[in-house]
Amino acid sequence: MFREMVRKKQQLPETECIEILKREKRGVLSLLGDDDYPYGIPLNHYYNEADGRLYFHSGKKGHKIDALRRHEKASFCVYDEGFRRDGEWALNIRSVIVFGRIEIISDTETVYEISRQLSRKFTQDEKYIEDEIWKSGPGTLMFALIPEHMTGKLVNES
Repeated sequence: MFREMVRKKQQLPETECIEILKREKRGVLSLLGDDDYPYGIPLNHYYNEADGRLYFHSGKKGHKIDALRRHEKASFCVYDEGFRRDGEWALNIRSVIVFGRIEIISDTETVYEISRQLSRKFTQDEKYIEDEIWKSGPGTLMFALIPEHMTGKLVNES
């Protein structure tokens, strides 16, 4: 069902893909939008090692929410800031694409706990995190991308 990578030498092992998903703070979620136009939106994410899912938070209305409620299939692309090898000008970029299905999380305690985990990617200020959850929690929609296929690769920009 999913394509194999053409340039297999560039393929990253699954463990490295997971490390990138855990470390990087942002990626682009792609959905099927209005009139079946692709809709890609930059989002913060949290990769949960326990269940292998990617979690996202959002408001409860808008183009993204309409799209994910209409069609559950999605992809999420993350890439790192890259690195240069000694003596080379070209940047080496690692990227990961996850294909899967969206599931809306309705359990309030799960929404709040995942919100805490996601927030800790940006700050360790627990008081700030709890204040934000108290203020914004009731208006938060949490959803998960349940992976069905994942690929990662290392590309040299030369």
